[in-house]
Amino acid sequence: MAAKSKATGATGGEASSPWVKRLLAANKTCVCQDGKKKMMYAFSDGTELAEDYDLQTDLIVERRWRKQSTLGAAGSWEYEIGEPPRAASAFASSDGGFMVASSDNPVFLRQDTPKEFQWRVRNMPYALDVYSVTVDSEKQQLVLRTTNKKYFKRFSVPDMERLGIELDQDAVSLAHANNTLIISYQKPPAVLALEKQLKTMRAGIKANQEGDVECAPS
Repeated sequence: MAAKSKATGATGGEASSPWVKRLLAANKTCVCQDGKKKMMYAFSDGTELAEDYDLQTDLIVERRWRKQSTLGAAGSWEYEIGEPPRAASAFASSDGGFMVASSDNPVFLRQDTPKEFQWRVRNMPYALDVYSVTVDSEKQQLVLRTTNKKYFKRFSVPDMERLGIELDQDAVSLAHANNTLIISYQKPPAVLALEKQLKTMRAGIKANQEGDVECAPS
């Protein structure tokens, strides 16, 4: 495993990182439709990566992964950014009818900004001082807690892990509005430099025949 670097470290190593080399070696296709630039990466081990970018802002709105099973069958999509489609949540009740899971349950998802990784937890009605997010340095995870013990979650920042960058408590900030907790993490220089490099790469990839327009630079 590559040695971890500090979050505020130099930005020269991201271009030659194993993650970047893997992206460059992948089979890449691009389709622009529905106001989105849709990138698909197919890796040699059968793993697929799909990313959707807003055509106007070039901001990522969805990132999902799919791996092959041991028998070679395609697995289900796992979402890293964005909200997965909601599956039917009805279940049988004791009287023979059906009940639907409450829509008031907390919903955790990631929606980044140009300068920050950002997670939103919907249906969280408590005051801001009820929440805390701390860095677990040993596990390299962010830990969300509430003082009223109503919610607890551990989550990682895959972008940082792929570059071997350690989490920094000072980069974390919290906000609360409209029953939604907003957790922000300031992107370190190495991540911003990599995103700029990958934007240039995406701009040079033409849409395939299924696209309705070419994926030209934003």
